Amino acid sequence: MSSRPPLPPFDRAAALQKVQAAEDAWNTCDPERVAAAYSLDSVWRNRDTFLTGRAAIVAFLVTKWKRELDYALRKQLWAFGDDRIAVRFQYESHDRDGNWFRSYGNELWEFDDDGLMRRREASINDVPIAEAERRYFGPRPESERGADIPLR
Repeated sequence: MSSRPPLPPFDRAAALQKVQAAEDAWNTCDPERVAAAYSLDSVWRNRDTFLTGRAAIVAFLVTKWKRELDYALRKQLWAFGDDRIAVRFQYESHDRDGNWFRSYGNELWEFDDDGLMRRREASINDVPIAEAERRYFGPRPESERGADIPLR
């Protein structure tokens, strides 16, 4: 099994690195790349969906990104300690009918000794927005890394 540095226990710099790496991976919309950060037996709660294992994560993400088009995500460190990190995030996407949404959420992450995420719990709410209200257009530019995401 490969390790995924930085490894726990996390200090602030390591937690920030994990959060940015997750944001970067998710913005590729590549299910295999994203799933590689999770342990083989990782357990998830994503909204009302419960998953176990990388294969289930990949299948979930394939379906997600067929439904959520032009996906653009921002994550922000909320808290950290030992082998856990909490983040808040926002992403924007549209459906096949062209309806845009901003999705607001919080995630709780727990990592194994190899730095792979063994548990992810995500609570997410979707808010319809007009296309003109969009604020995320692809991956975060280098100049905006570390910037707060607004509440609304």
